[in-house]
Amino acid sequence: MEKIYLSDSGPKVSKALYSLWRWEEMTEFDEAEARRIFSMCLGLGINTFEFSASGKNDRIHKVFFDTIAENDFDRKDLVILARLGKETTPDGIEIIDQSRNALVRQLDTFLKKSGKEYLDILLLDGLDYITEIEAIAGTLDYLVHTGVVKHIGVANFTSSQYRLLKSVLDMPIVTNHLEFNLLNPEAIFDGRLDEIKESFGKPLVWAPLAGGDILEGTSLDRVALREALAEIAGELDTNVEQVAVAWLLNLGMLPIIGSPNEARIKNVAAATNVRLSHQQWYRLFSLVSRLRK
Repeated sequence: MEKIYLSDSGPKVSKALYSLWRWEEMTEFDEAEARRIFSMCLGLGINTFEFSASGKNDRIHKVFFDTIAENDFDRKDLVILARLGKETTPDGIEIIDQSRNALVRQLDTFLKKSGKEYLDILLLDGLDYITEIEAIAGTLDYLVHTGVVKHIGVANFTSSQYRLLKSVLDMPIVTNHLEFNLLNPEAIFDGRLDEIKESFGKPLVWAPLAGGDILEGTSLDRVALREALAEIAGELDTNVEQVAVAWLLNLGMLPIIGSPNEARIKNVAAATNVRLSHQQWYRLFSLVSRLRK
């Protein structure tokens, strides 16, 4: 799989990323199957992996990094992202705490679990409404300057939040991790895509297949979209899933694979080699633009 620079100052990443969030949410999992899936990702050329601070299952981290070691994968060729700054309490309350103590604690915990000395990209997960923005920026600057974090990105930021942090941060924001797909193309229209491209960055996209709704949804608009995708898939000798992901890649977005399903992973990886023509891309854009009205 081709490796590209995430931004003019960011690391070189694979065109598709793998997120361990589903594994992190499992209370029990098949360790042998997890090792097989992680090894397969490496074999497909994926070198970029995303974690979160709020997962229920910490054991999966050890399994993942043991698999990396078993495959003799060099740390300098591995890009690790972690979403920090948000936690869920045992009674289900979501807390965004981006004070220095909270961010340093979460980062230290993650590095100990991973057995690594640094994090390639810290994704600030949402924006803390209480902690002063200058204090958040100061903590991020501190973590980068001490070498435990290499780059800063954001996750699920609005346009105004992105601009606010950028205005006080002494380093570039290399990416925005956001929800985007053919059924939810709002980042094109609300400025989030333009903002990250203005800084020469590439957005990371979660739910690239709308949680399977693009492939399995039964409403009339889902069926119409699937028919259009199937028509283009026939023209390109590929499949619906790959065309839906390739549509995002044409925008310069990098899809995050969140599924433990082997076929789904292989389809998204294969989509990185699919290129839509202008006519094909805008045929789908015209359809999704009508669907959002």
